Amino acid sequence: MIKSKLLLLTLIITSLANLAFAQKVSEPQNRNPQWSQPYAPFRIVGNLYYVGTYDLACYLIVTPEGNILINTGLAASASLINDNIKTLGFKLADTKILLTTQAHYDHVAAMAAIKQQTGAKLMADTKDAAALEDGGSSDYELGKYGKSFEPVHVDRRLQNGDTIKLGNMRLVMLHHPGHTKGSSSYLFDVKDERKTYRVLIVNMPSIITDRKFSGIQTYPDIAKDYAYTLDALKKLSFDLWLSSHASQFALHSKHKPGDAYNPEAFSDRKEYEKSVADLETQYRNKMKAEQ
Repeated sequence: MIKSKLLLLTLIITSLANLAFAQKVSEPQNRNPQWSQPYAPFRIVGNLYYVGTYDLACYLIVTPEGNILINTGLAASASLINDNIKTLGFKLADTKILLTTQAHYDHVAAMAAIKQQTGAKLMADTKDAAALEDGGSSDYELGKYGKSFEPVHVDRRLQNGDTIKLGNMRLVMLHHPGHTKGSSSYLFDVKDERKTYRVLIVNMPSIITDRKFSGIQTYPDIAKDYAYTLDALKKLSFDLWLSSHASQFALHSKHKPGDAYNPEAFSDRKEYEKSVADLETQYRNKMKAEQ
């Protein structure tokens, strides 16, 4: 009887230990030093600022009613973002809304910590909500790492075309799936002392899996979603464009720390079209290889 109880207790302890291990957050090793490399924050246009790292783009939108932060980078980047916001003369505590372009650890790993610090509401594409709330473990590709970031509650689940409102700002969320099930872009107007600009923060649909699309059982619509997004990107109208990674919109050739204010540096439509065309070529080549 005693041996049976001891055996049962051992099994319970082992199960609890396994559960704790399974729930442990394990951020994949950062193989790109530019993801965590500091970068001087700057004013992009009007009330829109760059506050991210050298390559992981994070954006601050300042309004009279509080601020919006888009993306947070790696878990260790929380303090860097805070410092960048302070350098610009603003406060992280004034953040009211959190947004993201995709539910991958390199863009949301500090989200839970910043949400807790600020009390901000996280709004995200409904198709990425599950991955955000389980720490990325349900992601079709990066889920192999288990929980790659601290799970974070989604306060508002967004549908394509939904509007995010704060102060004098109105952002339209665009559902651009493929890279993740709920990858998102944002389209909004920003005013400066001279004019009004239509700004696009786009999530470029790069392909991250080496597996055949047809073999990804947890994301059966992936090929269709990529085709939809690539088509949708071609139809967008904007004056300036930015993206989830600084390297995707050639930030470092357009802006150097200390440069004068110059929104027009981010206006190259042809560069945008070439980026989309290159991604479409990658997609079509992958589809041909799977036939």
